[in-house]
Amino acid sequence: MACTSCSEAVERALSVADGVKKAVVGLALEEAKVHFDPNVTNPKQIIEAVEDAGFEADLISPGNDVNKVHLKLVGVHSLEDAKTVRTALELAIGVNHVDMDVEEDRVTISYDSDVTGPRSLIKCIKEASIGLTSYDASLYVPPRQRDLDHWNEIQMYRNQFLWSCLFSIPVFVLSMVLPMLPPYGVWLNYKIYNMLTIGVLLRCILCAPVQFIIGRRFYVGAYHALRRKSANMDVLVAVGTNAAYFYSLYVLIKALTSNVFEGQDFFETSAMLISFILLGKYLEIVAKGKTSDALAKLSELAPDTACLVSLDSNGNVTSETEISTQLIQRNDLFKIVPGTKVPVDGIVIDGQSYVNESMITGEAHPVAKRAGDKVIGGTVNENGCIIVKATHVGSETALSQIVQLVEAAQLARAPVQKLADQISRFFVPTVVAAAFITWVAWFITGVAGLYPKHWIPKAMDKFELALQFGISVVVVACPCALGLATPTAVMVATGKGASLGVLIKGGTALQKAHKVKAVVFDKTGTLTVGKPIVVSAVLFSGVTMDEFCDMAIAAEANSEHPLAKAVAEHAKTLRKKHESLVDHVEDAKDFEVHPGAGVSGKVGEKIVLVGNKRLLQDHNVPMNHEVEDYISGTEKLARTCVLVAIDGKVAGAFAVTDPVKPEAGRVVRFLQSMGISSIMVTGDNWGTATAIAREVGIDQVFAETDPIGKAAKIKEIQMKGVTVAMVGDGINDSPALVAADVGMAIGAGTNVAIEAADIVLIKSNLEDVVTAIDLSRKTMSKIRLNYVWALGYNVLAMPIAAGVLFPFTGIRLPPWVAGACMAASSLSVVCSSLLLQSYKKPLNVDRISRLTP
Repeated sequence: MACTSCSEAVERALSVADGVKKAVVGLALEEAKVHFDPNVTNPKQIIEAVEDAGFEADLISPGNDVNKVHLKLVGVHSLEDAKTVRTALELAIGVNHVDMDVEEDRVTISYDSDVTGPRSLIKCIKEASIGLTSYDASLYVPPRQRDLDHWNEIQMYRNQFLWSCLFSIPVFVLSMVLPMLPPYGVWLNYKIYNMLTIGVLLRCILCAPVQFIIGRRFYVGAYHALRRKSANMDVLVAVGTNAAYFYSLYVLIKALTSNVFEGQDFFETSAMLISFILLGKYLEIVAKGKTSDALAKLSELAPDTACLVSLDSNGNVTSETEISTQLIQRNDLFKIVPGTKVPVDGIVIDGQSYVNESMITGEAHPVAKRAGDKVIGGTVNENGCIIVKATHVGSETALSQIVQLVEAAQLARAPVQKLADQISRFFVPTVVAAAFITWVAWFITGVAGLYPKHWIPKAMDKFELALQFGISVVVVACPCALGLATPTAVMVATGKGASLGVLIKGGTALQKAHKVKAVVFDKTGTLTVGKPIVVSAVLFSGVTMDEFCDMAIAAEANSEHPLAKAVAEHAKTLRKKHESLVDHVEDAKDFEVHPGAGVSGKVGEKIVLVGNKRLLQDHNVPMNHEVEDYISGTEKLARTCVLVAIDGKVAGAFAVTDPVKPEAGRVVRFLQSMGISSIMVTGDNWGTATAIAREVGIDQVFAETDPIGKAAKIKEIQMKGVTVAMVGDGINDSPALVAADVGMAIGAGTNVAIEAADIVLIKSNLEDVVTAIDLSRKTMSKIRLNYVWALGYNVLAMPIAAGVLFPFTGIRLPPWVAGACMAASSLSVVCSSLLLQSYKKPLNVDRISRLTP
């Protein structure tokens, strides 16, 4: 695919194919994602649809394999052996599909990682051995198809360019250099027959391979484009080079058949034009490969091998085996020594250390890890030795999901791309029409004698001068630059964002984020650390502390809210202090969650409510002055008051504090400097919310709001014409994340596949909110600059090529120079996008905290 019209043609061909529900084609990524009905069509027929449109296609993935492994078979010498191995694998538990290549002795197995794994499958193949016939298998890593295709494409353009130079340079020398040197000039002008000279014949012979063999790709591309009733860059190149070549051929034939005819050939124009375009495409492909460098680096983070261990009943290591990372199965135990990488996601079961997670999350400082903590595959163990249990393997790891997310984002088309799509529809026909008008205008004015004869260069006539202007207009116009303006910038930005811990789900999210004028923050876990701590507990009625704690533990046991967990933990601690912790607390029946208020349930024969003031008011629980005073006093200290009511009476309360993140105030101030207002929406009480907001510098607060209410508040703000971003933890904030123009899930950690969010911030650091918005602004500025490069180039170059300046300055663009300009146009756009790789975070909290006294 050369330009936007090509990607549109592929998308159109796929969309009209039987059984295809949706097709998205990425120009810069050179990939298509197709949703289809397997009952109607299959990947083979989809590939045929692409090929019928005049393009080549290979299957990257059928899309239905969550985990698959490639194995090299040993001992499989016949079809009977292959059948035996296939049957054994298909009967194995957890195997979904087996695809065997008998000629290459390879097998590809799709499996359920919850049930089986690569080592179990290899064992299954070995156990299929019969008598003297033994089978074995080893891991086979197929080359990355995308890297292989990209390398092949680079080599193809490089070789075609070098071959074209082998012919074009001699043509150029014979045409432009040697005629000026007396002995050679006389020899080249020697007439073979009639007016046909040696020079013309040699140029024709040398130019033919460039025009019809090396330049064949332009003919094929133009043919397929015209067959599907569209036009692309290949059409422009074919029109321009054919006009120059066949006119030159006409001059040659005329000279051969006439003893008085004198004409100027343009063989060098055709040959040099093709050479420059191939050079431009070669440099463009090389540069485009660098736009996905960040993603490639992410893909390569996982180590090749891991140290698999076995433990005895006392937790001592009994054996160690070095295996390929791809052979790790869920629940495997592996040892990670200092300086080595974590192979897959897991949980530390023994030891403690500091792990450098900067390559995944962008977190600058190593993170302490001890038993029970999660580790992410691809991160580096700093100093201690730890034993880790694998929890996510293969395509389920955080690293794999990040790569998949970024690839999907790079494939998605940004709305701003529509401008290029609209222009590309009429661009080529307009250029061809403009070239024809240019040629006619110059030719008619020349014949009519409307310009002086000395304007016509020596060895040219009026027709040839007009033809050169027309050809220059055709070849100087460049639709490719327009098509690459948006996708290359989006590719670099999403890759760079991923390396900084900011996962942007496509061009739409990127484009919307740059318009954000208001950021709505959730409180718990977003502005605050998200790890609430109970600082005090008080009783208000005659219940004992033991009963009070038991009721709280039972009611909060089924709640996932951070406050609930903090209350339950503190209640258990109090029971321990009173040396009365029972082995089992009675479960709460009729358990019910009241969003934004608390929970309720029946513990034994007692009705228990645990939550805020609103929950008790909704259930008509009376509160005396003592309770009211305690609530107001707690809220003034920026603490949350969690009340416990038993059988309609307030039994006691917990005061919970959740420290504000140290960077929160600086981030809010920085957003204000960017012209963005900050708003807090929380389910917490007004007193606590107001105190937290005052501490971080937020003026507008909405408190005691349930999840649906948060979404409603966002819609209210949007009604004022303001583009809103919502920052939440991606769990109870899902309605608000969906309602916002841009949803940002912060602190997602390994849960990178949050559907509700447009942007996933892997760390819990608020500075990434600023990074996401600033990166989107920088990217949109770069896209606009790319359009200025592309459109500005075409707007300026086409009139110059048409000879607008020629009457005043004598400046004209020979067609081969115009072809070089066209190649430079695409290259300039790609290089402009590549500058985004040098993007730096605008707000570095660690640096600011060191500078702040």
